Amino acid sequence: MTWSGSKLAVAVLVMMSTPLIAQDTALETDQQAYCAYVSQQAEAQRDLLRTPSAVSGVTQASADLPAQMFWGVTSSLSDIRKSGLTVDAARKNCDLYVATTSSQQAILYALPNLEKQALQHRLELIRQASDDLDGLSATATKMLEVQNVTRPMLFALQTTRIKLDADRADTQSKLAALYVPEVNRQPIKQLVAQKQAGEAAEQAALEKLSRQSNWDVALSLGIRQQISPFDDHGAYGAVTVSYNLGSPAIDKHLDQAARAYDDWKRVQQGDVVRNAEVLKQQLHLSLAAQEARLKSLQGEQDRVASNLQLISNVDTTAAFDFRNQLTTTRLLLQIETGDAGFRIQALQDFLTANY
Repeated sequence: MTWSGSKLAVAVLVMMSTPLIAQDTALETDQQAYCAYVSQQAEAQRDLLRTPSAVSGVTQASADLPAQMFWGVTSSLSDIRKSGLTVDAARKNCDLYVATTSSQQAILYALPNLEKQALQHRLELIRQASDDLDGLSATATKMLEVQNVTRPMLFALQTTRIKLDADRADTQSKLAALYVPEVNRQPIKQLVAQKQAGEAAEQAALEKLSRQSNWDVALSLGIRQQISPFDDHGAYGAVTVSYNLGSPAIDKHLDQAARAYDDWKRVQQGDVVRNAEVLKQQLHLSLAAQEARLKSLQGEQDRVASNLQLISNVDTTAAFDFRNQLTTTRLLLQIETGDAGFRIQALQDFLTANY
């Protein structure tokens, strides 16, 4: 894997709650909007569950007894308990969403952020090389004025200037094409751990909510009125206790489902855990490619230095021309070696800090 624009784009396409640090405003707005949505849904369900229901109707216990009207209220202890658990599950869902989206964004923009830093550093290397080339050009121009060199000998300097200008423009274009928002600055391993902890907490909350359906105590209070004759009336009350006989099997399946969910999220394509591992592999491949690149460039630098050493004491027009060619080549090599060295250090630092 190289750091070229096209391959970087492919890498980005492959990549797809805790307090956040220096986070992109758009992401924070998205998280707040989602949490507001789930909170309102949960609060509506909470109010529905904990509010007693008004009931009325007509009943007749048997054909021998007169029909009666009744009206009153009924409430369920299980529903009251579920109302609090529903809000807690929504809160856990919000925390999970925040942790998931924060880690997703950190992983998604890790490579573009490293590329942006490298391009900014490359612009500085080009500026330094351009300053050095200005010095060489000034010296050559003075020698041309006294006719110690010919105009064709300045061609290497002019060609190098064209290459530097083209490199600067290309680097600036790549920088302009990169979009890198502010992301959570915590290490990726911590963001992934927070996301996994959020999943475990959410599953535990949902499991507790599901288990609440295994039993119930229903309370009913009201007034009854005999229909015919319309003279017998009074209050009534009832307590109903229910228990699902399949609770042990249900609880067993819920436990297995929680473990299966955890196993699934570890291998799910596109999930944070999987994407973090993909990013780690990409970083190692990039590091190996840059190390090989730097080794090759350093070999070229050694050959240029050796040739410069050979003509260091030769004071002829041909030697001056050759020295200019070697020096401009060395300037270009310094940009490439500086770029490769910076990328290697940035990759190593990122891997150490995040994995």
